[in-house]
Amino acid sequence: MPHLHTLTAAEIVRAVTSGSVSARDVVDAFLQQIDAVEPAIKAFLTLTPEEARQRASELDARRSRGEPLGPLAGVPVAIKDNICTQSVRTTCASRILADFVPPYDATVVERLRQADAVLVGKTNCDEFAMGSSTENSAFGPTRNPWNLDCVPGGSSGGSAAAVAAQEVPVALGSDTGGSIRQPAALCGVVGLKPTYGRVSRYGLVAYASSLDQIGPFSRTVEDTALLLQVIAGHDPMDSTSVDMAVPDYAQACRPDVKGLRIGVPKEYFGQGVDTEVGETVSRAVEALCQLGAIAEECSLPHTDYALEAYYILAPAEASSNLARYDGVKYGHRTRQGGGHIGLMEKSRGEGFGAEVKQRIMIGTYALSAGYYDAYYKRAQQVRTLIRRDFDEAFQRFDVLCTPTSPIPAFPLGERSGDPLAMKLADICTLPINMAGIPAISVPCGFVKGLPVGLQILAKPFGEELLLRTAFAYQQNSDWHTKVPVVANRA
Repeated sequence: MPHLHTLTAAEIVRAVTSGSVSARDVVDAFLQQIDAVEPAIKAFLTLTPEEARQRASELDARRSRGEPLGPLAGVPVAIKDNICTQSVRTTCASRILADFVPPYDATVVERLRQADAVLVGKTNCDEFAMGSSTENSAFGPTRNPWNLDCVPGGSSGGSAAAVAAQEVPVALGSDTGGSIRQPAALCGVVGLKPTYGRVSRYGLVAYASSLDQIGPFSRTVEDTALLLQVIAGHDPMDSTSVDMAVPDYAQACRPDVKGLRIGVPKEYFGQGVDTEVGETVSRAVEALCQLGAIAEECSLPHTDYALEAYYILAPAEASSNLARYDGVKYGHRTRQGGGHIGLMEKSRGEGFGAEVKQRIMIGTYALSAGYYDAYYKRAQQVRTLIRRDFDEAFQRFDVLCTPTSPIPAFPLGERSGDPLAMKLADICTLPINMAGIPAISVPCGFVKGLPVGLQILAKPFGEELLLRTAFAYQQNSDWHTKVPVVANRA
């Protein structure tokens, strides 16, 4: 048996359910790995080692009594810190929620517990999921395990880095404009954004409600399918979750892409995309063709308007969602006086970071009288055009393939003073959220020693096809087997 912290989730489930390894030993191995690398990575904001050990011991006792265990038996899992966890601090990496402890579990967390997964902690992220580098966290940045001087991507950078550094085999993140797929690409792991409505958002602290989706991180496509199987499905607590059957995602993981029609949108390989990244992704598409797929260039002409439209729509929704943080019911409350209005102003001024304040102001402006039609309404019209581009493309193609990120991981601080350059890091991912379709990022190579991701897109509720395509690629490549060597900088 190899070192337990190197096992995939699927391997852990088989070992724990067979009794060849105890859940307690598995959890202890991953906690030891966290102790070894976390001072350098800083992927976690909160760790729950005692609760994890107790949960693992309970699973071992149940197995010894002959009781059946769930589909994630003994698998350590990390949760992005904008997903509510009962009795465990949930901060959204913001000072305004620094001491918030939810009284309930998000639906996805509840389903993980029912599947006998073991929660080991909450991961760092950009404040309220607003960012592309995990540098906007009020509690400091997370570092990329492949190069500690570089960002892990964002906003779910903590979850991506934790999986890449083998601190956990799987993790959950949220994706509003690329916040699962972009850090997955930059950290060299698998990240999937499900179709909007496939996974419940109940208990996800809202950023932009029409764009947000929860999804899994892992090192293998098989583990991604395993996790998606557990968290997907209708939830009466979320009016946007779709009431339709959940397929058997494990069965989708078969290396068969013969005859698969792949569209390669030319807009995703143009200006702003690093030449070596584009070439690396093109080689990955060629590898799929060698397995029997057929690739052809196509066009998504309204892609050029996606960035501008997204940064009207998402901040507009954020300005509404974040209005609840007023210093009254929960969250940070200023100690200064000033009446009711002064209380709200000072609490928000002290609690929100610069990026969050900027997006709230942009969104409030876009929704204000006299500007609504010029900005918000027009952006919604552009969103419709983007969705139609994808609808037309999927009439010709089964999947589309693009780079996940236009560039590899960039140095910490390099883009902090350039908001436009930072936002351009999501140019390949945010159109997918605006269309509501599913997408997966899988490792497909390295540029200058840093990982590159292949992004595969499918029509709504086409996760089975995404997983099959990604699995076929991964079965015929070894990029996902590469592991960074983390030097402790504590």
